[in-house]
Amino acid sequence: MINVAFLVSHTGHILGFSMQGHSGYGEENTDIVCAAVSSAAYLTVNTVTDVLHVTPLALRVGDGDMFFRIEQKDEPACRDILAGLKLHLIQLEEQYSDYIRVESLEI
Repeated sequence: MINVAFLVSHTGHILGFSMQGHSGYGEENTDIVCAAVSSAAYLTVNTVTDVLHVTPLALRVGDGDMFFRIEQKDEPACRDILAGLKLHLIQLEEQYSDYIRVESLEI
């Protein structure tokens, strides 16, 4: 299962996310759930860093693992892309609830 935790400030703003695990929906390299989640995560991180030119507070990428965090001051610029990622992943969770779990974690 892929576990996604959105890092949310006490004011309710998304400051990043943590993703861990593999969905187990399909075989390696053919798993559409993993592909959808990975693609959305990379699109989000690349948009924030290379299009919006925001330097992340933290970024870690590994096999079945991604952690991304922005500073509070950058939240307004990143608000829509992070909200879009959350919406996308929640909709995937609704379709594939045995393979992905999305939650919010107050930081």
